[in-house]
Amino acid sequence: MNTLIWILIFISTFAFMEFMAWFSHKYIMHGFLWVLHSDHHHKDHDSWFERNDAFFIIYAVVSMSFILAGVKTWFWYGLPIGFGIMVYGAAYFLVHDIFIHQRFKLFRNANNRYAKGVRRAHKMHHKHTGKEDGECFGMLFVPFKYFKK
Repeated sequence: MNTLIWILIFISTFAFMEFMAWFSHKYIMHGFLWVLHSDHHHKDHDSWFERNDAFFIIYAVVSMSFILAGVKTWFWYGLPIGFGIMVYGAAYFLVHDIFIHQRFKLFRNANNRYAKGVRRAHKMHHKHTGKEDGECFGMLFVPFKYFKK
């Protein structure tokens, strides 16, 4: 297995996951699986956990499946794909759940340009509590307009 190819597959998978996050957020979470995502926009329970957390589990299963296929079969590129999905999931968790929504009280004082832009974009997304009329469905790469002062 060529290390450079492994790294390129890993980086490509990580980058592709931003598109997948945008696509699944816009068309699946705000579509036919709104029943799982709705409590993220309008909390209707007292639990720390949200039904929306099920999406983390879904992507974790996909990631583990690729890693397992990469270890147990000829499908060696399942490893960099699975790890790319896993690292994207960790980055998403850090940015979305910890930094933006403060589910753990960390990174409260991050005020660099990127942090402010991501926060603004997500705030615009959450101004809509229903499944329609949403905007800015991405997470790590948001439109440049949110980085302007």
